[in-house]
Amino acid sequence: MASALDSAWQAVTGNLSEFQLATVVTFLIHETAFFLSGLPSLLFERFGLFAKYKIQKSNTSAYQMRCVLRLILYHVCVNLPIMIFSYPAFKFMGLRSSLPLPHWTVVVSQVVFYFVLEDFIFYWGHRALHTKWLYKHVHSVHHEYATPFGLASEYAHPAEILFLGFATVAGPAITGPHMLTLWIWIVLRVVETVEAHSGYHFPWSPSNFLPLYGGSEFHDYHHRVLYTKSGNYASTFVYMDWLFGTDKDYRKAKAVEEKEGKKQL
Repeated sequence: MASALDSAWQAVTGNLSEFQLATVVTFLIHETAFFLSGLPSLLFERFGLFAKYKIQKSNTSAYQMRCVLRLILYHVCVNLPIMIFSYPAFKFMGLRSSLPLPHWTVVVSQVVFYFVLEDFIFYWGHRALHTKWLYKHVHSVHHEYATPFGLASEYAHPAEILFLGFATVAGPAITGPHMLTLWIWIVLRVVETVEAHSGYHFPWSPSNFLPLYGGSEFHDYHHRVLYTKSGNYASTFVYMDWLFGTDKDYRKAKAVEEKEGKKQL
């Protein structure tokens, strides 16, 4: 099995340099994961599908397109250059694409570490962005979409892309992973943040099955209330907000909704 995977990896990556894999291919993997996972919620809104699972109202098609066009600009003009200029640092920290491929236990343990570390760093960075000056001049761009949809997850001021993007790359920078591990992490992180911004809470949503996972309901609340009272700053899990009491208003609102829902039954 290992030799077959090694052969497949060699066939896919053998004709590309490590620089090309770390920059252009990584960028294309990110874009593919982002748009494939983000387009469904855009289309659901556009055509009124799964309306009973929609947390808030839908965005207009013009508002959606504005987001998509700016995202393409930001991705090409900000994300790609960051990947290119940060390659030497990642190479220095141990990023590699050579064989053998890492054992699955190494991949899993590193990705879990990345999620936990990213969530911790993101919580404090995001909370800082909700201070008056940073919110007004930087983070308010992301909150232009008070009713989020999947692709709005990466709609942000270029300064925020740099600031919070550090949380995503911190783990890989520390461990110096194999390129395969980096790609798996990027795909999972993209899918997670798109789901959290999807604007839909389905019976099959991950938050219904994964303990401590925030998900769309948790983050949707963050977008729809006043920035000084939003809370729910963590990216993936709920324990940071619980530990530091920044989810109290959300939990109160949930309790009221559940109480009113029982009264209607």
